[in-house]
Amino acid sequence: MAKNWLHIAAVAALLGSAFPAAAREAVSCGGAAMLGGAQLNCSHVEPKAPPQFCSFSWALHMATGDQKVVEGSFLLPPGAANVQVYQGGGFDRAMSDPIVICRDTK
Repeated sequence: MAKNWLHIAAVAALLGSAFPAAAREAVSCGGAAMLGGAQLNCSHVEPKAPPQFCSFSWALHMATGDQKVVEGSFLLPPGAANVQVYQGGGFDRAMSDPIVICRDTK
């Protein structure tokens, strides 16, 4: 009986820790590339979260037929809305969605 109880407890512990905790993202971003330009805007959407330090990478198609990956980083304070974090010219479309990774500054 004790052996079964230990087995059940071990399985329950593994199942309980197998799934990552769901946390609300503090930053929301969106970008578009068309008509010769590209723009990426971000907002800090979680009022209780500290400022966020973010990095981005975005594969864009140039009007010349080449591909260019643009990269950068930015600091987004709480309450910031629709902040332009990247703008560039010479692009006719996006090759990928922008990849934005953020972390707390604290």
